[in-house]
Amino acid sequence: MKENIVGVGVVGAGAIGVRSALEHFKLPDVAEKARIVAICDPVPGRAKLAAEKYNVPAWYLTYEELLNDKNVDMVTLGTPISLHYDQVIAALNAGKHIHCNKTVTTTVAECDELMRLAEEKGLHLVPSPGMMMWPYNQRMRRAILEGRIGDVNMAITGGAGGQTYHIGEPYRHGDDLLTNTNPTWYFKNPGGGPLYDVTVYFLHILTGILGPVKKVCAFADKKVEEYEFRGEMIQNETFDHISLNLDFGDSLHGFCYAITGGGLNLTAGQFTPIIIGSKGTLFGPKLGELNLLYEGDSQPNLTPEHMALPERHVYADIMQAVDLVRGMKSSIVDMHHARHVIDIIESGYTSAATGKTITLKPTGYKPLPLEALANID
Repeated sequence: MKENIVGVGVVGAGAIGVRSALEHFKLPDVAEKARIVAICDPVPGRAKLAAEKYNVPAWYLTYEELLNDKNVDMVTLGTPISLHYDQVIAALNAGKHIHCNKTVTTTVAECDELMRLAEEKGLHLVPSPGMMMWPYNQRMRRAILEGRIGDVNMAITGGAGGQTYHIGEPYRHGDDLLTNTNPTWYFKNPGGGPLYDVTVYFLHILTGILGPVKKVCAFADKKVEEYEFRGEMIQNETFDHISLNLDFGDSLHGFCYAITGGGLNLTAGQFTPIIIGSKGTLFGPKLGELNLLYEGDSQPNLTPEHMALPERHVYADIMQAVDLVRGMKSSIVDMHHARHVIDIIESGYTSAATGKTITLKPTGYKPLPLEALANID
């Protein structure tokens, strides 16, 4: 790392790599902290095209070549979820800090191994999505802790149409290698399906506001057998119609759904849940007439220019890794939180397969305490 400027390697020049990294890093404010020094992609010509368009000095066809680049201090993974476990291990063994897009793995056992290895190597492993960095989610957490809706009884969250949303994304229907990325992996196991891809956002927010879940009981079905993308029929292997019943303890229950049909349909806007208490209700960021979502709310490192670009939340996660590499002591974005959400998803699938209620594994995840929320306004 030269002059405390972090050299970032982008793994994957597909949709997420372009929109969350390359587009954001071309803005001048990033240069004082980090720069993209290399990019790799297994599709012949794609990394080269991205490097030329975004002025990246090195491009590679293989991940191994990128990891061997001495100018790369950390990597950001924009690859299918099924590849994350092996790719994170490879990065850590190569001495690279890493940001990994959601979800980091598909199982708690894999997550535990990655956390152990990162600690052993003394490297930062930063997961997406860091949804509790948004101030309005922190204000919702504070409202709960202050008892402003009384005893919390029920929470509802979820979304519809995640897979059809990915098929219809306009940047997948272009005419060059950077704008025609195929979404087939969303429909394949392991790692495909709406729980790992979209519901992970809802669960990070829900558990960020309410704390960890203790038990899960779920139902899961495959409702659509195949999806069409640009005239190609994609066979669906994943469950695309899922409901999770969540027990937080102390008579607090939650319900989270991931269903087919329609567009991306969020229950209360901004991915936020409806939380019902004995004295009132948080309908997403609204508490009665009070809106906890303020004009200009943003995550750290998001200037108005970044806020105007797609995938700004992923860029914010990448920059949490950058800041940690540069010496920031801690971050709200926490592998223990990511591990807990992975446990909810994995346990949900186990419950659906067995018909049993699953008790979650012990967790090191600790939600934000009230004293950490005092100055968010």
